[in-house]
Formats: sequence, structure tokens, C-alpha cells
Amino acid sequence: MSAADALTAAKKELRAAAALRRRGAAAAAIEAGAWLRDRALGALTLPLGAVVSGYWPLPDELDPRPLLTALHDRGHVIGLPVVVGRGLPLIFRRWRPGQALVKGSFKVETPPESADVVTPAVVLAPLLAFDRAGYRLGYGGGFYDRTIAGFRSRGSLLAVGLAFAAQEVAAVPHGPSDEPLDWIVTEREAIGPLGRPAGGGD
Repeated sequence: MSAADALTAAKKELRAAAALRRRGAAAAAIEAGAWLRDRALGALTLPLGAVVSGYWPLPDELDPRPLLTALHDRGHVIGLPVVVGRGLPLIFRRWRPGQALVKGSFKVETPPESADVVTPAVVLAPLLAFDRAGYRLGYGGGFYDRTIAGFRSRGSLLAVGLAFAAQEVAAVPHGPSDEPLDWIVTEREAIGPLGRPAGGGD
């Protein structure tokens, strides 16, 4: 088995176990979204008015909506991710509290096409598992890795993973195309900075 095949197999095995672990965490933490908001607002220093990308939660994902609403109320422009094609980076369309959403790729709720495309300085990313080196296990499409890599190649970016504390593992299998995060915030703590310059600061 090649190194690439071994990495793919290791990620697949961890993905199945991580999905079960996250499901249990989601069922046990009713107030996790509010706790996440408080941890993130206390730990992250964001430039005034910086564009922040979030996500509309799928079942079992940690709910970032209380955090997104608080950031919006503080004057930040909020974007939600949109998949435009396999193998391509994400784009982000502007979201405001109360806005009607439409069903996008992978059954993800997104702003309509009429919403403005925005370029985030801060990316809040969902995940299945994370480790304390900042690596995240996603869903296998590579969308966030491509997106984060592209933004970083063009300038500063703060990449923050949002997860239940129970999603932490000792080590996430990773390869050269896997982009480490700058911070990870859970309902219990904010972990970071994780060895990268906090591109969203200053």
C-alpha cells in the first residue's frame, strides 16, 4: 500500500469513529452553541469589521449561529460557504440574521445567489475530529483545505476550527495538502494560537 493509500485509509477509519463521537457529544450538550460563543469572543481578537465566514450547521455539528449573530451585532460582515464545484475552493455569500436560505450542495443551507460574494479574513470551519497540532479531519472533499490554502497564499487569514471538546483525538492523519488551523474553539476552551501567525489580527 502506498503512503497516499495508507493516509486515505487512516482518514476513512477515523472519519467513521469521529462521526459517532460527535453525534454523542451533540446529544449531550444542549447549550454548546452559547458556550462556544462565549469562549470564542473571549479568546479571539478580530479586527473591527473583519469579514468572518461561518457555516450553517448540519445535524450533529456544533452550532455556530449564536457566535455568528454576536459577531454580526459587533459590526462584522458574515459569509456562509457555497460549494461551486468538485475540486474547487469554496466561495462565501453574505449572510444576515433572519435571512432566508436555500438548499445548496450536500444539503447545506446557503444564502441565495443574489447575496453578495465576500472574501473572509477569518474562516470558522466545522470538522469531524481535531488534534492539538491544529489538524482537522473534514468530510473528505478537501474544500476547506483548498480554500484556506488559497487565502493564505494571497495574504493573511485566521483559520479557526469549531468543534465539541469530545471530538479531540491524539493525532489526525494528515498529508501535505492538509492545512493546519490557527485556533480551535470548543464549548469548553479555546486552543491556540497553534504555531501559525494569527493572520486575522492587527
